[in-house]
Amino acid sequence: MRRPFARNKPALSLLSACAVTAGLLTAGAAPPAVATPGAATVRSPHKEPVATGYGGAVSSVDADASAAGIEVLRKGGNAVDAAVATAAALGVTEPYSAGLGGGGYFVYYDARTHRVHTLDGRETAPLSADADLFVENGKPIPFADAVTSGLGVGTPGTPATWRDALRAWGGKSLRQVLAPATKLARNGFTVDETFRSQTASNEERFADFPATAELFLPGGAPPKVGSTLKNPDLARTYDELSRKGMDPLYKGDIAEDIVRTVNKPPLDPASDRVARPGDLTRKDLRSYAAKRQAPTRTGYRGLDVYSIAPSSSGGTTVGEALNILERTNLSKASREKYLHRYIEASRIAFADRGRWVGDPVFESVPAKGLLSQRFADARSCLIKDDAVLESPLAPGDPRHPAACSTAGEAAPTTYEGENTTHLTTADKWGNVVSYTLTIEQTGGSGITVPGRGFLLNNELTDFSFAPADPAVHDPNLPGPGKRPRSSIAPTIVLDHGAPVLALGSPGGATIITTVLQTLTNFVDRGMPLVDAIAAPRASQRNAASTELEPGLWNSPVRGKLTAIGHSFTQNPEIGAATGVQRLKDGRWLAAAETQRRGGGSAMVVRPSR
Repeated sequence: MRRPFARNKPALSLLSACAVTAGLLTAGAAPPAVATPGAATVRSPHKEPVATGYGGAVSSVDADASAAGIEVLRKGGNAVDAAVATAAALGVTEPYSAGLGGGGYFVYYDARTHRVHTLDGRETAPLSADADLFVENGKPIPFADAVTSGLGVGTPGTPATWRDALRAWGGKSLRQVLAPATKLARNGFTVDETFRSQTASNEERFADFPATAELFLPGGAPPKVGSTLKNPDLARTYDELSRKGMDPLYKGDIAEDIVRTVNKPPLDPASDRVARPGDLTRKDLRSYAAKRQAPTRTGYRGLDVYSIAPSSSGGTTVGEALNILERTNLSKASREKYLHRYIEASRIAFADRGRWVGDPVFESVPAKGLLSQRFADARSCLIKDDAVLESPLAPGDPRHPAACSTAGEAAPTTYEGENTTHLTTADKWGNVVSYTLTIEQTGGSGITVPGRGFLLNNELTDFSFAPADPAVHDPNLPGPGKRPRSSIAPTIVLDHGAPVLALGSPGGATIITTVLQTLTNFVDRGMPLVDAIAAPRASQRNAASTELEPGLWNSPVRGKLTAIGHSFTQNPEIGAATGVQRLKDGRWLAAAETQRRGGGSAMVVRPSR
């Protein structure tokens, strides 16, 4: 029996309501243009974290990217068209987080059939890879050496994801959806503080690759805030793909350039950096396929929560944690009890993730068991209100659930890069997309494909270089053509087949906790979506300490949780979520960050009928 969906009405927060009253939350007027000497004038759309209205909605981290999606919606495109247009624009304005050289996971709700579909566009290891991909002389190589190398580059999945999504569910051509991003790359965008600081933090390694330095270090230094940055090479690449489709990237001239760049990273001759070569082949690119597969599904408070299945661990881990929390009335719990239960559920779910989730082509992943309420109940009995579980916690066995039992040795959670980007879109027909895409580290491998205008990923560093504990089976070791485990968790929530909200976040392994906390903030704690996103975050990933953002670190609740045994470390920023919500009156509400990463950009097609 479905339990009623109990939460407060999705009213706007004070911040949101004031902004709507002031007329600031549409995709309309832009502020005055920002010009730089010798550069074309560009206009940056107004950036607001929440918008409500009709005709469709887009939410992303960047105003130019959200505007690209809105442009496509205004021209009759659907949510899938808008998602690809937004993603392509993010490849221009957020190139250190996403682009043609990366991958991601695409979740789509079809309003006509009331079904959810997904695409796994995760990068893959070369067919020559084995479990010792990152091992030399019997030891794992230093992580930093793998990050900036051809060795860490996987076969890109983003281009295939765009192609397959448009073919299956889109209404516009690739040329039409790439047009706004192509124009943006050609004419340039306005550099903000976040872009400059990300460039500055990568300046040393960017300088070692001439194509990267020429693009992102104009004049030999990070671009100034307010300056215009153009990417004519990417504009030409988008033009070529618009004419020919994605074949050039997987079978043609762009593929040749990618293979050459990976296998012989084009270092500055004056650099003393050692950039290990990869072993990517034309066959690796030619044989790549995005996987169309069923989503994960979890029932929670009478709602249906859909996400991505393995190779990502996002759907199974968020789903297991929700199932663990199902038996606790979080709406009436004190803030202390709510956070304690949320933290412990995260700890348990991560313990099980580490043991059981990997690429299902290579590993026997018991996804159905991980998502069963029976398994969650067997694990939830470990949680006590006056004590804290020790980490690393040993996993349970979803194939044979036994109350309060563990199965095997505990192993700590391995590191996962934290820079990615997420977008959500909706259209006038009621279709919804939740899409997270990435090139792994901020700046990926740091290696730009010469003449093509995009950075290559370093996604293979998401593999375990070696088992965290030799006594524990690790499902995330490299293998030929294998997809590294991800934590990406693009999520769509339905109520009796109708969309309630969609959301997701970047942040490596913190994606899972960000999505989980935002969902429970919204569903259980009754927060408006923009406030559920803005609320200070905690992230527990089967570690000795739970990470806290300053809003919780400086709160009295930290002392109360410490008193029962919790240990904390401070993290200045966790995740950067975006979401869309269907309101009861038929309007869309788009929401993004108010502060994190400089704030996000929410837009709607029309603020009123």
